[in-house]
Amino acid sequence: MIVKELISAVFLSAGFFFFFTATLGLLRLPDFYSRLHATGKGDTLAVLFSMVGLAVYEGLSITSIKILLIAVFMFLAQPTATHAISRAAFRCHIQPFTR
Repeated sequence: MIVKELISAVFLSAGFFFFFTATLGLLRLPDFYSRLHATGKGDTLAVLFSMVGLAVYEGLSITSIKILLIAVFMFLAQPTATHAISRAAFRCHIQPFTR
């Protein structure tokens, strides 16, 4: 029982770390594309690790299977959405940051 909770805590902590770093990237990076990259990568990993942590905590059940299916969907949908947003920004002539 304690091992399952420890593994779950590690995954949830990793998810929190990636959410935190994605938020820092959103606040600190200079332009739209850099911010989008930081939040796209960070949030994808954060959701994946958080969902896996919740599924491990729940144990083998129908609920954990649903949580893992949500994680797979988010792992596929978030990068696709990030790409579509960046492509739309490029077509609207949003210029990247240059010094």
